Amino acid sequence: MKFGLFGINNGACASPKTAAAVARAAEEAGFESVWTGEHVILPDPQAPPSPVAPDYPMLDPAVALAYVAAHTQKIRLGTGIIILPQRNPVVLAKQLASTDVLSNGRLIFGIGIGYLKPEFEAIGVPFDHKGPRTEEYLAAMVALWSQKKPEFSGKWVRFKAVDAMPRPVQQPSPEIVFGGHTPEAFSRAARLAKGWYGFALDLDGAKKCIEGVKAACAQAGRKFSDIEISVTPRGAVDLDAARRFAEAGVYRLILLQRANDEAGILKQVRDTARDLIGRL
Repeated sequence: MKFGLFGINNGACASPKTAAAVARAAEEAGFESVWTGEHVILPDPQAPPSPVAPDYPMLDPAVALAYVAAHTQKIRLGTGIIILPQRNPVVLAKQLASTDVLSNGRLIFGIGIGYLKPEFEAIGVPFDHKGPRTEEYLAAMVALWSQKKPEFSGKWVRFKAVDAMPRPVQQPSPEIVFGGHTPEAFSRAARLAKGWYGFALDLDGAKKCIEGVKAACAQAGRKFSDIEISVTPRGAVDLDAARRFAEAGVYRLILLQRANDEAGILKQVRDTARDLIGRL
């Protein structure tokens, strides 16, 4: 099993000093990856389903990961997730290609479709048709990343006679992971991605989602073994719990940072290295 650390761009890790220290420590401890979250804005006052208070600090994923890349050598850098239908896909393709180049091919592009309507309204993009727009935006981005002469014609995105250099180091695209706990999310992972990411799940919830991914793979004509399953557990994880996630089919556990300051997060990294990494 591989281990990731979620939150390298938020909370205490919104401080550049802390983000660099935590990323270096995670790399030295044997973590395979660090992951960002994303909300461009948050409702004020906080109201369900908004996940955190409006004053919670959260850096832009591409910027944060480019910074972390400069302070590390090999740890992978995941967006967990970027809310793709909120973004201009042509601009985002440039940003993420740049991150992949600056990190020498370490980017994992985790994608979600979003759920906070006030966020969409503030950005000025529609809340409807999020799924179809996400799939089209991704196809347009891959065209920019991989085609010799990029061209795309869709319902929402069109371009031709253009180019965008440099290309990502990873070809035809950075590794793609879809997040979400719905049948539609499972289908996107099965059809369009290398992996699926489930956030804040207990073991039973993870098992149910994995069954959904398996069903989506069968429908898409894809082997389930080709999909990498990543999960951020809802609670703390000991060795026994990690083993049960692995037995359920989880490839990567992406652990939430569970401290409010640098010292606490660094302790969590050391404890994970001692108790979990290399023992599964």
